[in-house]
Amino acid sequence: MKKLALHWQILLGMIAGVIFGFIMLQFDGGRGIVIDFIKPLGTIFIKLLKLIAIPLILASLVKGISDLKDISKLSNIGLRTFGLYLLTTVIAITVGILVVNIIQPGESISNETVASLTQTYEGDMSTKVENAIAQKTKGKLQFIVDMVPSNIFEASSSNRNMLQVIFFALFFGISLLLVKPEKAKPMIAFFDSLNEIILKMVDLIMLMAPYAVFALLAALVVDTTNTDIFSALAMYALSVVIGLSVMVTIYVTAIKVYTKKSPSFFFKGISPAQLLAFSTSSSAATLPVTMERVEEHLGVDSEVTSFVCPLGATINMDGTSLYQAVAAIFICQALDFDLSFGAQLTIVLTATLASIGSAAVPGAGMIMLVIVLESIGLPADKLAVGLALIFAVDRPLDMCRTVTNVTGDATVAMLVGKSVNKLNAPETKNWDDHYKE
Repeated sequence: MKKLALHWQILLGMIAGVIFGFIMLQFDGGRGIVIDFIKPLGTIFIKLLKLIAIPLILASLVKGISDLKDISKLSNIGLRTFGLYLLTTVIAITVGILVVNIIQPGESISNETVASLTQTYEGDMSTKVENAIAQKTKGKLQFIVDMVPSNIFEASSSNRNMLQVIFFALFFGISLLLVKPEKAKPMIAFFDSLNEIILKMVDLIMLMAPYAVFALLAALVVDTTNTDIFSALAMYALSVVIGLSVMVTIYVTAIKVYTKKSPSFFFKGISPAQLLAFSTSSSAATLPVTMERVEEHLGVDSEVTSFVCPLGATINMDGTSLYQAVAAIFICQALDFDLSFGAQLTIVLTATLASIGSAAVPGAGMIMLVIVLESIGLPADKLAVGLALIFAVDRPLDMCRTVTNVTGDATVAMLVGKSVNKLNAPETKNWDDHYKE
């Protein structure tokens, strides 16, 4: 009997996790059993993926640059990558603004709901506002300063410093190209071997993926509270999901038109990474799987994958940017704060800039949102109220926007690969074949 494909195994694990979570809620002590004995499996899985994220970025970027043999090729790929990431971010924010203005979800939120949410979450949100204001006072170009590490070992100690690791890897890889080939050869061989070992670690970690997503979804279900508030915010959540769906449609249309690859080919190749992104809510944790799927199943050459995907996981957040636009306008609608056309254009600009610099910021999503809300003049006393308004549904929407972030990274990788003639037919072996090696 043929083994079930990985993406179906993960999907079944997710469904089973949700059902199991609801069943356990019907028993006294059921929630405790899930939290104490089921959730740790999912936590370990996420930790394992994060464990190899920085070594993978370092090894793959250095290897990818050294394989180029020519710095001009790197600049060519780099310019196309940055240009596409910027373009898709602006499109995502624009889509979000159009959707939220058409649906107007803020009009359906009553004053009583606003008061209830404020009372429940205002304490947590006040802290986030303070963190965002502190980040904002650092200066407009502080995120560029933060990209340059003063100590590579310190930078490598936290996944929040991925931009610093990428900077070092680019610097190291370019320097490797500039030394004599006979001097560079041992180092190139080292990183080539390291890259292969890290990819094999990905294969081994993915063996537990279906069971891990079962644990993650079961834990999410038993941790979920305030279902009445969820229903009150349904129109807002629907607006975000519709916007994210539009962005995915734009992605597959661009792939179909430019690369001539069908949507089914794309989704079949990237679906395991999408499902993991949904389960973990982390582009960084999903990065090893994203790179594996893009290279081996979508046919993008490793030279492109090793540059585009790590960079995308750090600075390309189309789903998050779209969410910022929808959330900002929704908050203004709910709090009766009028927005002019100029203010909405300000949202586009501010959210675009914030998305680029947010990778080095803890709690990036909420901090980005505070910066956007301040840019349109929302009174300071309403900031915490506004964040509290959306906090109840932030977790499930975070799962959805992470899927869009990962899908955007894969899309740009394919488009860049095609533009530099590095998009080939994928290897014939499938993911499950790795397990038999």
